[in-house]
Amino acid sequence: MSPVPKVFDFIVIGGGSGGMATARRAAAHGAKVALVEKSNRLGGTCVNVGCVPKKVCFNAATVQETLNDAKHYGFTLPGKSTFNWKALKDARDAYVHRLNGIYERNLQREAVEYFFGQAKFVSRNTIQVCDEQIQASKILIATGGYPIHPKVPGVELGIDSDAFFELEEQPKKVAVVGSGYIGIELANIFHALGTQTSVFIRTNQILRHFDTVISDTLMKEMKNVGINMVCHSHVKAIEKVPGAELPLKLVYDVEGQGELSEQFDCVLWAVGRAPHSHGLGLESIGVDTNDAGHIVVDDFQNTSVEGIYALGDVCGHMELTPVAIAAGRILAGRLFGGPQFAQAKMDYTNVPTVIFAHPPIGSIGLSEADARKKYGDDQIKVYNTQFTAMFYAVTENKPPTRFKLIVQGPEEKVVGLHIIGRGVDEMLQGFGVAMKMGATKKDFDSCVAIHPTSSEELVTLK
Repeated sequence: MSPVPKVFDFIVIGGGSGGMATARRAAAHGAKVALVEKSNRLGGTCVNVGCVPKKVCFNAATVQETLNDAKHYGFTLPGKSTFNWKALKDARDAYVHRLNGIYERNLQREAVEYFFGQAKFVSRNTIQVCDEQIQASKILIATGGYPIHPKVPGVELGIDSDAFFELEEQPKKVAVVGSGYIGIELANIFHALGTQTSVFIRTNQILRHFDTVISDTLMKEMKNVGINMVCHSHVKAIEKVPGAELPLKLVYDVEGQGELSEQFDCVLWAVGRAPHSHGLGLESIGVDTNDAGHIVVDDFQNTSVEGIYALGDVCGHMELTPVAIAAGRILAGRLFGGPQFAQAKMDYTNVPTVIFAHPPIGSIGLSEADARKKYGDDQIKVYNTQFTAMFYAVTENKPPTRFKLIVQGPEEKVVGLHIIGRGVDEMLQGFGVAMKMGATKKDFDSCVAIHPTSSEELVTLK
């Protein structure tokens, strides 16, 4: 152990997107910064086992879908196309590895000193990392989260979303247990790339925290393309079947049908995530956490202990990479940027989010149910449209496009926008800017439509 701790102005625990952004911005403001990352890879969940490699897989699935539609545009492909899972994995892993290097070089360029190892509080301002101690008067916890597993016999025979990216071979038949955005995204990727896919859902609805126009439309489309949606199901166990081509027997019950079983060669748990708040020694210094283990913070990312802050997934509020980055940069400005940043805090309203399903989904603001609950039925008006995107005008495949605009009050301020269909993932950003600026339905209507596009439907709704 080092006899004299290294002293910094700011210590960031967690080398994910939020921690990296905060550390770099604090350094840019002139602070002497240390960053501690438990693993040996910078970038956190998003870069290594989350949104970045997932988007590569989404793109691969989209390419396959485009190949399926190519004949309708006059293309004759030379023979049957084949997909190489290992080739995709190798290309994806190489890309992620390059990003790890970029993150490391960014820290070096900003003169942020970084340490690999488990961080643990020795005191309010002292952190132990392996055999070294570091100190700072201000410390940020941005340690993210991890996928949880259900407590059922044989749970270790399944994989989680992290291990999805370690699969060396494509499963022939997969069971995805869970109906949140992670499970739905991965199920759609599996199916589009040719894996026989079943999704096990506790209720009869997927994406339960999203507007029903989203969940209902995607549920119907997933059934239409051949994904087996097992509703009102509860997984009881996984059993090994030695020597079988599909060696995993999933035991489950379905409401009204009793206990059933089916064999797969891969079972993927997508039943939720938990915060990485354990092992840090938070209890020894009095940092409050809630029953789920999330660190409790106020609007300014302050924890219950002065000088200790937290943001991102470890706090459990809007677990999105860009949210953690924005909150981190704002916090760094408040702590080290001078008096002009003294009251700066993250605005968590009207945060746009995308689900990379097939078709993709975009959502910002309140669902219809939440808008009616907040403002009352008499204050809410809803505009809807449903159509087939022009790309599919000449194809046999006709995935749906549905848009919903929710407005409030006599001025018809837009308080919710929910879209599903080809290209909406790239479409949402601009409408997100409009909603942050307080756009009304009249503002939408006054924008000249770009024809022929799907997005023009949002400025021509009647």
